[in-house]
Amino acid sequence: MKLKIAAVLTALVATASATPKKLTGVYLQWGYNREVYTRSTIRFWKEGEYDFKVRNVKAHDKPDFDGFVDAPMDITIPQNSFRIGLYLNEQKTHAIEINFDHAKYVVTDGQRIPLSGQIHGNPLPADTVISFDFLEFEHTNGANFYHINYVKQSRLWRNKKHMKATALFKIGAGIVVPRTDVHLFGVRKDNKYQVSGYVVSAEMGTRFYPIKNLFLEANIKTGFAHYLRVRTMDGGLARHGFGYFEVIGLLGYDILWGKARHARPAGDTNSP
Repeated sequence: MKLKIAAVLTALVATASATPKKLTGVYLQWGYNREVYTRSTIRFWKEGEYDFKVRNVKAHDKPDFDGFVDAPMDITIPQNSFRIGLYLNEQKTHAIEINFDHAKYVVTDGQRIPLSGQIHGNPLPADTVISFDFLEFEHTNGANFYHINYVKQSRLWRNKKHMKATALFKIGAGIVVPRTDVHLFGVRKDNKYQVSGYVVSAEMGTRFYPIKNLFLEANIKTGFAHYLRVRTMDGGLARHGFGYFEVIGLLGYDILWGKARHARPAGDTNSP
């Protein structure tokens, strides 16, 4: 796992080093997201007690936008996204960002799925139904994707009143820090946050600036998250990996300094 993360981050640093080496500002973003997940195989094991796999497992997200009804001031209840970026040149065409998505992953109840393995040496039946009596599994205080991204931005459109639109492409890698809620054999455990594996992703979208430094951003994102060691019950562990597709909406603000405050728009190489 460490080698994979190191390889991707090394590639990001190498790419960034090829861009102009001058920090000219930062941007901050906050927004919300929705996810679709691929099916996956989840292995559960505890040495000397059980080792089994549930296969072809379907899962869904949990947006929790109704949380605003009970706690309208708590903006962190729904699936949310945060970014902080560093611009690497005056035109803001290159950046490095810390990219966080508080996504939620819930194994869908009631599905019948293939099952293999043993509990206390006894082989398990060929399939089972996901239910409270045997298994429920979710990262609902976050599947929590933390990335470092390289960002490329280029201009799409601009008028004379600072309104403009840009296109973005991002590629990144990082870690997953879930808080996993699991029912196993009818007993529940709401675990603590833990570094459990790695994530890689690519993202593309657009920014629209209604005024000079304030912008709206809409992105689509795809990636792969691999949870290598998830705590379950009393020393038990789980492992699984899945692909995901994400839609993200964000509000952002540029904080610029020096010549970047008066520089040409992103991607505009011909304007004075």
